[in-house]
Amino acid sequence: MSQFEQQDELNNPRPQIPEFTQMVEQGLSRRRFLGGAAALGAAAFFSLSPVSRALAAAGNSPLLGFTAVPTSTADSFIVPEGYRAERLISWGDPLFSNVAEFINHGGNSAADQAGQFGDNNDGMSLFMVNDNTAILAVNNEYTNYELLFPPLAPPQTTGDDQQDTATPVRQLTADDVKKAQAAHGVSILTLKRQADGWRFVKDGHYNRRIDANTPMAISGPAKGHALLKTKADPRGERVLGTFNNCANGMTPWGTYLTCEENVNGYFGADQKVEISSALARYGVGASDAGYQWYRFDERFDLSKEPNEANRFGWVVEIDPHDPESLPVKRTALGRFKHENAELVVNQDGHVVVYLGDDERGEHLYRFVSEGKYNPDDMTANRKLLDNGTLYVAKFHEGAEDEPKGKGEWLELTHGKNGLTAENGFNSQAEILIHARLAATQVGATTMDRPEWVAAHPTEPMVFCTLTNNKNRGVNDQQPVGGPNPRPENHYGQILRWVPAAGSHTAREFDWDLFVLAGNPNVHNGTPYAGSDNINTDNMFNSPDGICFDQGGRLWIQTDGNYSNQGDFAGQGNNQMLCADPKTGEIRRFLTGPVACEITGMAFTPDHKTLFVGVQHPGEELAPSHFPLGGDSTPRSSVMMITRTDGGVIGA
Repeated sequence: MSQFEQQDELNNPRPQIPEFTQMVEQGLSRRRFLGGAAALGAAAFFSLSPVSRALAAAGNSPLLGFTAVPTSTADSFIVPEGYRAERLISWGDPLFSNVAEFINHGGNSAADQAGQFGDNNDGMSLFMVNDNTAILAVNNEYTNYELLFPPLAPPQTTGDDQQDTATPVRQLTADDVKKAQAAHGVSILTLKRQADGWRFVKDGHYNRRIDANTPMAISGPAKGHALLKTKADPRGERVLGTFNNCANGMTPWGTYLTCEENVNGYFGADQKVEISSALARYGVGASDAGYQWYRFDERFDLSKEPNEANRFGWVVEIDPHDPESLPVKRTALGRFKHENAELVVNQDGHVVVYLGDDERGEHLYRFVSEGKYNPDDMTANRKLLDNGTLYVAKFHEGAEDEPKGKGEWLELTHGKNGLTAENGFNSQAEILIHARLAATQVGATTMDRPEWVAAHPTEPMVFCTLTNNKNRGVNDQQPVGGPNPRPENHYGQILRWVPAAGSHTAREFDWDLFVLAGNPNVHNGTPYAGSDNINTDNMFNSPDGICFDQGGRLWIQTDGNYSNQGDFAGQGNNQMLCADPKTGEIRRFLTGPVACEITGMAFTPDHKTLFVGVQHPGEELAPSHFPLGGDSTPRSSVMMITRTDGGVIGA
């Protein structure tokens, strides 16, 4: 969890969420799990999983052709033998020649940042223009003020020579806020294939910055609703900006989907304001997460614009091929803390988008388009994400002590499943604006922070990372059981499901757990050691980003505890691993620098180049100077990985 999220949670603790439906027979109770399962041992408990039964082939996967790297605590980006890693671009690098170069220790202005690569890069997608030209669209999630601005002055001493140990408070200016807003959003980059590989092109035709002040359209069922209207936009059809852009998606019609996640932390008020239960469910409160935008930009002041917060938390569609195009917020996909948007064209032509809501105790969603994808009509395809049905997942238990079972998608449509005016839902627009409340109403399963979703390229099989949840089994609203089998879950797991009859539009599915992360060195013989496919050579915590390549390899990125102590001893810095989804084998592919998260990935079509994101190295002033070393400011960066023999990555 990032520094930003920690501050947000401290300022605005979430309200208790009533659990409308418990898992069948309460699933695995905390007592049963810690007693019976621990007595059996992790291996015996998880050996019932079909994934574990396939582990006879572990160590001999035909998909994994590289030598695993060990854990690391170095301030370096380390890849396997036979691979090369280069820096493609870093926070603050100018996209245009008339923009200043990055200045260490917070020296750039707001005007500089508006034309520079944004901060804390996250999800990304690659779009090919021709054989030698590509577009890389990259999310810029948030900023670290201790790095964005000059260092604060050290504490002053008092008259009696006693040092004042109070933490200094950063007082921002209006220009500071403009700089922070400019560092958020999306960076779109032109890449050219050179003799020595792909390179970023300054002044490239497709280069563009989209930030917290970029004009955007609102589309779909919530367009024009009263809850989206503001003084600046009385029609509820236009909004300025996107921010806290976490992960991503891409469409077969050539557009980029950027997902707004922890948007609540940007809103606040110095005056006393009444926070509705709906806003509170989304973490909106009078105290922001420390950004102070509301003090200089009144649309973030809840006492002046109470509806502005409803205009964020959406999936935004961007045409990366047209630098003048207007981004569009697609409200049919629902409003919550979106992680990514995994789009699949189903066998019948309907477009399906899987969506995770990344907060403890929230839910997993699916959107099914009303229309069908037409490869010969890309203009018509642009409307597919405006009309369709949103669903939320409910998981049922299987046999006792088996981490698998059946599940179903519950429809979030006005007039169905209790989504009526009598229960506070007056229209489909309100259901989408308050998707979390609708999910609770229909009895969806609370999850351990559902993050990225990835669909297998050739088989009807879908994976979702459940990164961690310290609240699991601690409060009554998040019982232990089903796909969330461990209390106080600080390691995380990866869920897998197969839709009925292989159709992504089917109402039912079968699920199991592909892996439970853990630490066998610390918790040997207990469920916290992890599942059978975790060992001392590949252990990790908090799986976050996941992606399939066209060969069927599952790539796993982590955003976890990098203290290397206690429960996390021996796990080192955050990392990226590669898994064979059929055998269950997992190998560590790379490790990142100090205090970073590894997040975001994109392959070239030949799979001979892989772009990977390094986010917030040196966060909270950890001792990092990645990627340039010396006394330089640590900077989030996109790294480019190739094989020295020119072969396919991972093979």
